[in-house]
Amino acid sequence: MALILLVLLPTALLLGWWGIEDLSEALTYTGRITGAILVLVAGLSLLGAAAVVDHWGRNIFPYSGVVALIGTVAASLTNAMLLLEAFRDGDSTLYRVLFSLLTAGSAWAVLTVWRTSVVIPSPKRVAAAVIVSSALAMANFGYQHLYQPSQHGARPLVSIAVGKLVVSKDRKKFIVPVDIKIENRSDMGFYVLGTEFHAMGERVSLSRTDRPREQWRADAETFGDFRVQHPLSRKEVYQPGQLVSAQPWMPFGNWIEANDEFITQTVVQLPIDTPYDQLALYASAQLARKDRLSLEQVRLEGYSWGGGKVPQWVKKKKSIDSVAYRGRVYENNAIDRHTMDPRYASVYWQFGAHGAVLFASIARNGEENRIPSIAENLETSNRYGLVNAETGPIKRTLWDIKKQG
Repeated sequence: MALILLVLLPTALLLGWWGIEDLSEALTYTGRITGAILVLVAGLSLLGAAAVVDHWGRNIFPYSGVVALIGTVAASLTNAMLLLEAFRDGDSTLYRVLFSLLTAGSAWAVLTVWRTSVVIPSPKRVAAAVIVSSALAMANFGYQHLYQPSQHGARPLVSIAVGKLVVSKDRKKFIVPVDIKIENRSDMGFYVLGTEFHAMGERVSLSRTDRPREQWRADAETFGDFRVQHPLSRKEVYQPGQLVSAQPWMPFGNWIEANDEFITQTVVQLPIDTPYDQLALYASAQLARKDRLSLEQVRLEGYSWGGGKVPQWVKKKKSIDSVAYRGRVYENNAIDRHTMDPRYASVYWQFGAHGAVLFASIARNGEENRIPSIAENLETSNRYGLVNAETGPIKRTLWDIKKQG
């Protein structure tokens, strides 16, 4: 009896603690349901513990054996599912060992109670109730912890609208007004891990005659570089663009709610005698679903050319400068919050002659220097609903403006 209580009471305490947390703090409806199930199993475990005392003691309650059996079965199934979750996603050796012991102990408790020749009234009904309730609990657990984290969500749209180019009064420069908008037409909110807008100045040189085929092929080979977006042309001679403006357009760590939008305006200024013939405009945002995580304030972490906690692989890119931001990530349910090590979202705002890009990652504290595999990146993106919304290039010619000068 004492050994059974040593299994049921810690199970009830742990499940009750986590269940109450999920009931009040889980980020999804299914997470709240999981919390309710954990609280229910905790209650059954406590009732089972009380029934065990009566069953092995005075036997005042005629159905104490049945209640003890139900309590141990519920504890056994729940401990087994939590053990699976601890090994699938968890990092904590303590909880892996604990749930291994509780699972083995509760399975032993089921067999021990069963061997006392428990009389089950209406055994078919009891069996059906146990099977149905267990199936529902396992289905909810599987959806919340196994299926849902692997599903992609909606992707907010980022768009750019370019206004009329304006020449300054002294006719020495001109201004290009740019409206940047992000629209979230889904039923879920998103954290904004980072944003970037940049403009590239491009020269356009035309050949009087058709260019040789070898030059076409050389142009095509440049398309392997994600920073190059230039058409093949019989007349146009490709020349790489140059960064003329770059900036964030939304505070890092903010969020956009479901069915909401955010609009901001910026300007690109250039001298009237600029050597560029056209502008190429780009905007992007790194986002994470609000039903997959909660995010602490994102703070500036450091610079690739100076101090701060910037990974070595970032500093090694000498031709690219980076600004690093970081914020603590909290899991969307109590089970993962306790069994997983703390995670941090790192955002790297990178810029150089090629333009500007954003790179976001979520990793355990201290693992920022480790470069994850493609499979690990995909798993992390799926788990936390990481998406990259981007637009561009939006191009505007500058010949008319330069003529006005």
